[in-house]
Amino acid sequence: MKIFVINPGSTSTRVALYDETSCLCEKKIIHDCKILSQFKKINDQLEMRTEAVRTFFADNDLQPRELNIIVSRGGILPPVRHGAYRIDQLLVDTLLHKPVQEHASNMGAGIALNISKDGGGVPAYIYDSISVDELLPEARLSGVKGHNRRSFTHVLNTRAVARRIAEQEGFDLLKENVILAHLGGGFSMNIQSKGEFIDVISADEGAFSPERAGGLPIYNASEIAREEGADGLYSYEVGRGGLISYLETNDAIEVERRMRAGNEEAGLVYRTMAYQIAKAIGSLAPVVSGDIRAIILTGGLAHSKFITEEVRKRVEFIAPLYVYAGELEMEALHEGGLRLLRGEEEAYSFSSD
Repeated sequence: MKIFVINPGSTSTRVALYDETSCLCEKKIIHDCKILSQFKKINDQLEMRTEAVRTFFADNDLQPRELNIIVSRGGILPPVRHGAYRIDQLLVDTLLHKPVQEHASNMGAGIALNISKDGGGVPAYIYDSISVDELLPEARLSGVKGHNRRSFTHVLNTRAVARRIAEQEGFDLLKENVILAHLGGGFSMNIQSKGEFIDVISADEGAFSPERAGGLPIYNASEIAREEGADGLYSYEVGRGGLISYLETNDAIEVERRMRAGNEEAGLVYRTMAYQIAKAIGSLAPVVSGDIRAIILTGGLAHSKFITEEVRKRVEFIAPLYVYAGELEMEALHEGGLRLLRGEEEAYSFSSD
């Protein structure tokens, strides 16, 4: 079996070819920022990124018709379930022209469909979209009618990591409740109850992170909006907040270096970030009345022993804490494709309804 996976990011497109058990070849295609700046909208980059993927095929002497399946990271669709969706023109058009929000992952389905056509109609799917929404009814209301909470979380990585920890510890993920915290440039958290994402804490709701302000109090947010406008306020949630705002760096290694050098401000800010992570995790436990089998930290910042231990001492009274540093996005796409090929999962069809 040959499984081709695609994972677009803001400045790169990661691609890899797998067989059943291993990666045969892979590449992180870096896109020149000067070229990216020429595109008015993210989705305008589709053809450029498709050609870069075609170059990967040529460089590795591969033909799309050799593939058994193509699996892409899913973009920000209207609410969908976890798992696989067949890629068709409706799904691609929705992501490119009517997305819930602009995001680099919205191009994944379009790239996959182009490569599928190159191969004469290779089956193509998205898997574990960012916008998986299986929220409890009580989790939807925000406090303002007509403005429901959105279910945005790092589904692809956190679901794959939850599988790994369940296998490692010998429990059935479909019978238990687990809390996942993805700690990257932005943070998101979710509670997976018997396999479903019943509540989340999105990047704009919880702890501040290396680049994001997190859940700003409404009065503070109003004051910033008056002083800097709506775009200024939004910028703190997409690159100017968190460690960057306080310490002018998003590099956790640099912050820890300053702490060791005795910088008290760096120590306070970094400890507070861990404190807020723990608070956010704790806020998800009552969703299932405290019946939590595991709390799992993943993402790049989970490499920081300081952060993981600060969080551990505050949340381990709820459930055992496990750390899986880094991410499994490419592996998750490969494994999802393998389950589809083996008939262990069925794919959904996307509807604009």
